[in-house]
Amino acid sequence: MEPTGDLLTALDAVLGDTSGAELQRLAARLTAAYRGDALPGEVLDSPAAARAYAAYRMPATSAAVRAALQATFGPAPGAEGDGGWRAPRTLLDVGGGTGGALWAAAAVLPGLTAATVLDRSQDALALGRELAARGPAGPVRDATFTPGRIGAELPAADLVTMAYVLAELPPDARRGLVGAVRADTVVVVEPGTPAGHRRVLEARAVLVGRGFRVVAPCPHDLGCPLDVPGDWCHFAARLPRSSRHRQAKGGTLGWEDEKFSYVAATRGPAGPGPGRIVRHPYLRKGLVELTVCDRPPGISRRTVSKRQGTTYRAARDAGWGDPWPPED
Repeated sequence: MEPTGDLLTALDAVLGDTSGAELQRLAARLTAAYRGDALPGEVLDSPAAARAYAAYRMPATSAAVRAALQATFGPAPGAEGDGGWRAPRTLLDVGGGTGGALWAAAAVLPGLTAATVLDRSQDALALGRELAARGPAGPVRDATFTPGRIGAELPAADLVTMAYVLAELPPDARRGLVGAVRADTVVVVEPGTPAGHRRVLEARAVLVGRGFRVVAPCPHDLGCPLDVPGDWCHFAARLPRSSRHRQAKGGTLGWEDEKFSYVAATRGPAGPGPGRIVRHPYLRKGLVELTVCDRPPGISRRTVSKRQGTTYRAARDAGWGDPWPPED
C-alpha cells in the first residue's frame, strides 16, 4: 500500500473545520463537472471547491504519481539514477493544483531541492501552499505555487510532471503542452481508462518525436501492443483512506485502488526500461503465470515453475506493474 501519511495528516489539519457532508456534496459537484469536460479553472472556482478536490482526489493523485516515479527512478534513487542518468533536483508540476504530485516527488526523490507547482486556479494554489506549510522540510515546504495559463511558455526543470491534466484540454492543446516542455525527464499520468491510455500514447508519441527515450512502463519506444480495441495499459496504486477521505468519497473501505496510465521519458543516458508485468500475476500450485510486455514489442505469457528456484520465488512475490525479469 502506498504510504501517504504526511499528506493525510496535513489534509486532516487543514480541512479540520469542513464537515464530511459538505465535502461529499462539493465532491459530487466536482465529479459531475469533470465528467462534463469542464476546465480546471471552471471547476476549482472557490476555496470550498479546492478543499473538496483536495479531500476527494489529492491522495489518489499523489499515490499514482508516486508509483509512476518509483517505476521510473527506482524505489530509492541516489544522486544517480539507473544507467548512470542523474536523478532530478528541480521539479515543475504542470497543472498541479493543490500539489499532489509535489508530495509524491518529494517522497520518492531524496535529491530534489526545488519545486514549482503551476496552475490556473488561485484557490487550488492557495490551499496547496497551506498544505505544503505543514509538509516535511525541503522541497514541499519551500515549493513555489505559481498562477499561470497552461499552454504558455513553461519554465525549465530537471523533471516535469503532468498528472490528470491532459483530459481537460483539447487534442491540439494537449500536443502543444507536451511539445512545450523543457526538461530532462517528463512523467505524464492519466486515469487508467481506455481514453486515459490513448492520451498517454499521444503524449508518448510527441515526446519520442522530440528525441526523448521511454523508460517506463514500456521497454521500448515503438508502438504499444495494447493500443487495440477493448484493451489498454494501466496499473493500480493502493492507498489508505483517512476518515475524512472516506467521508468525501462516501465509502466505507479503509483503502482504495487508484487506476492510472502513465509514461515516463527522458533525454538522459538511460537505456531501455525492463519488461513490465501488465496484468495481475496468476498463482497456481507450484506455478506462477505472468503477462509481460517486453522487447520486441509484444505481450507474452510466462509460466514460471517451482523448479526454477529463485526465479519462481521472484515471480511469486511480483505484482502488477513490476519490472520483469527481476534484476540479478
